[in-house]
Amino acid sequence: MKRILLIILLCSAAPLLLSQTADTAGTPLTIDAAVRLAVQHNADLQSARLEVMRSDARVNEAWGYTMPTVELSGTFNHVVEKPKSYFPDAIYYPLVKLMDSTARVPRPTGQLIELPFSMSPTNSANAALNVRQILFNGSVFVGVGAAAVYSELARDVYRQKKVETVAKVRKAYFGALLAREALTMMQSNLKNAEDNLKNVRLLRAQGIVSEYDELRATVGVDNLRPVVMQSETNFGLAVDNLRNTMGIGDSIAVMPVDALLLQEVDEGIIASADRAVLESNPNLSIMRHQIELNSASLNAERANYLPTIVAYGSYSYTAIKDDYRISTNDFYKTAQVGLNFSLNLFQGLQTNARVEQAQLERQKTEEQKRSLERNLQMGIRSLVGTLRQARKRIEGQERTVETAERGYAIVTARYLANAATQLEVNDAQLALSQAKVNRMQSIYDYLVAASELDSMLGRLPAYAAEEE
Repeated sequence: MKRILLIILLCSAAPLLLSQTADTAGTPLTIDAAVRLAVQHNADLQSARLEVMRSDARVNEAWGYTMPTVELSGTFNHVVEKPKSYFPDAIYYPLVKLMDSTARVPRPTGQLIELPFSMSPTNSANAALNVRQILFNGSVFVGVGAAAVYSELARDVYRQKKVETVAKVRKAYFGALLAREALTMMQSNLKNAEDNLKNVRLLRAQGIVSEYDELRATVGVDNLRPVVMQSETNFGLAVDNLRNTMGIGDSIAVMPVDALLLQEVDEGIIASADRAVLESNPNLSIMRHQIELNSASLNAERANYLPTIVAYGSYSYTAIKDDYRISTNDFYKTAQVGLNFSLNLFQGLQTNARVEQAQLERQKTEEQKRSLERNLQMGIRSLVGTLRQARKRIEGQERTVETAERGYAIVTARYLANAATQLEVNDAQLALSQAKVNRMQSIYDYLVAASELDSMLGRLPAYAAEEE
């Protein structure tokens, strides 16, 4: 009986021993810390954050189109080689005669006369201030609303990525815990088998058991050693998968330290999940904003039927001189204001085609939204069923493990009293191992289904929500 108690103590202490060795194998990692690291390092989340910042910049850009534009310009021009100037002889000859009545000029023939001087100035300078303000443009004002919708859409995408990443990390973490528990159990089974082999050899030496019993015990130990090695490999792969899911790769060595324990979902959440998924699912929220964006695109295309009215004004200083001695007295000023009106009358039915395309795009997105709603309701019902089934399995497996432990303890005591065979001991140990595996698998299935439920409902654990 003391031997049985020792085995039970070893089984219960195995997770603690493994967590102690984790300090040397890597940094202890709780599920809270795993999620926080993923929020900081996951590449998809980093990209989604940048897209949110970009969408905010697009909102500012859209508002900029509604504001006035002010331009200040200045030019200085020096003519290196002046162009020749020509004048019709019908005008040139009378001017010459007017300036000098004694001059003899021929009769005009309608030809151009090259002037002996150039009419272009050598130097010119200009400074101007131009202001332009859109008074009405449907596309501009629709664009402001569209940019705001796009900003909300980018935030929905970020939240969807965050919810999805948290769910993936939680499932990867639970997978690592399951692999660790399986390794611990296999190590415990190997220890039990080795202890049993020692007892069998002792009894064999005393002539109490047969050689066949010793052979059976030896084969049991030999069969368990490769299983333990495979469990160690599986655990290492599960930890690698967790690191990759978090986005840290091989940069940080980690070791999950939480226990694979049942964390029940509130029954109120399960009962209202069918309705709540249509209200809070991130993908559905993205689809709603996509429909709003399609509507804004449709309105922008329709705005091409409307006129554009722009107010403008300019104020300029200009100076013209043949030398470089330009002073402030040489400048003259001009100012003007006005309105510009334009209306698209016909563009080869391009506007009609673009409006039709925008309408069809919005209808397509609405159909996708309805399909997503149906799929979400089917998925949430399946998850709820999985949760309830896993919970019942856990309850049943708890009783099965207790029964198997009692059976293993009884058959071991009977074997030590030479009232049972080695085959019975092996069968009892196999039944106990299978019961523990089934219980761990049921807990894992429940936790994974709970993570997927949170993901579909857009729910984040408290330790993840704090990062927002």
